[in-house]
Amino acid sequence: MSSKNLVVKTLNELYELMGIPHSMVDQTSGFTILYLQDQFKELPISSIPFRPNYFSFAFIKDAFGNYTIDDLHFNMVPGTVYFTNPGNFRKFEWQSITDTCLIVFNESFLKEQVYPEIYRDFSFLLTETVEPRVLKPEQFAIIEELYRFIYREHHGNSPYKNKVIGNALVVLLLKIKEYFFQDYNPIHEGNRSSQIVKTFKQNLEQHFRDLAGGKTGTQLRVQDYADKQFLHVNYLSSVITSKTGKSISAWIADKTIAEAKAMLQDKQMNIKEIAGKLGFLEASHFSNYFKKHTAQSPAEYRKQLV
Repeated sequence: MSSKNLVVKTLNELYELMGIPHSMVDQTSGFTILYLQDQFKELPISSIPFRPNYFSFAFIKDAFGNYTIDDLHFNMVPGTVYFTNPGNFRKFEWQSITDTCLIVFNESFLKEQVYPEIYRDFSFLLTETVEPRVLKPEQFAIIEELYRFIYREHHGNSPYKNKVIGNALVVLLLKIKEYFFQDYNPIHEGNRSSQIVKTFKQNLEQHFRDLAGGKTGTQLRVQDYADKQFLHVNYLSSVITSKTGKSISAWIADKTIAEAKAMLQDKQMNIKEIAGKLGFLEASHFSNYFKKHTAQSPAEYRKQLV
């Protein structure tokens, strides 16, 4: 798996590169739900290698195929629930698809439409690699009711649909946690590099939780994250980049923007307060940083919110 062949892409960009229709992919909200049988008309099909920047759940009611995550290979059969998070090398192949639903979402959607402390209740979202699981038919039927409801809402016209979807997603995640993770034993936990990645993600989440809670007012540097694991900064940087396809600085930037967007939802907080909560000494520094990464100022982003 040569890194030169890996592509970090959104779902929209992935489908475009593969020549797959992508009009059903929502490029604005950070959330998409679709049925793969509507997307992949010519089978079998193999994807290009990629590293996604989104979380995904595949609910495989009736289909056959396989997925590759890093150097691990998993068969996809009817009744399977398959979860992945951002960063890992990915490739999929489908031999047949009769009924399979795909949900993808980014961290900004979780923070804005679900709730900021999402990882506290659903820590499995931070886990690097989780083995797919075949559910009992009665369990899958309950999951199916939930994702079909979410699909109807997503393709409806309610002005509150993202909030409705966010709350329904909590229910879906709770049922997945109940069925999937009661005896949760993530694979690769014994792998040194994977443990470093998981600990880094946990430290990143905890630091931003401390910032939001007022427990600290200082941003952490790459060196600080290395110090937390007693690692040389170059080694930590190498592990994170090689395992996730994204640098530590990029992880920090993406996390900062996701938290900022969530805070901007609260009209009671002014931009100076938000800047302070995120560890920026000056509101102007925060505004410049936000615009650099989103092409919008915080005020412009807030103005477009419903």
